[in-house]
Amino acid sequence: MSLKEILQNIVATGEPILLSDNEKDWEARDLLDELSDRMLKTRAHMQQGLYIAEINEAGYLGRVMFKVKQK
Repeated sequence: MSLKEILQNIVATGEPILLSDNEKDWEARDLLDELSDRMLKTRAHMQQGLYIAEINEAGYLGRVMFKVKQK
């Protein structure tokens, strides 16, 4: 699943969460508007309630891209 698909699912379900990149808290809709197409195409995994992590080329979880915070 791509980061774009994860963000679109969050927006569609209306989950009351913020996504934190250690510098700022973001709404999923804002990230869809702000991130580059390249970044949005990144393969990622969302661990519900905890984080969104990049999936590396070997298919393993890589760096945490965003931490999930409840509003």
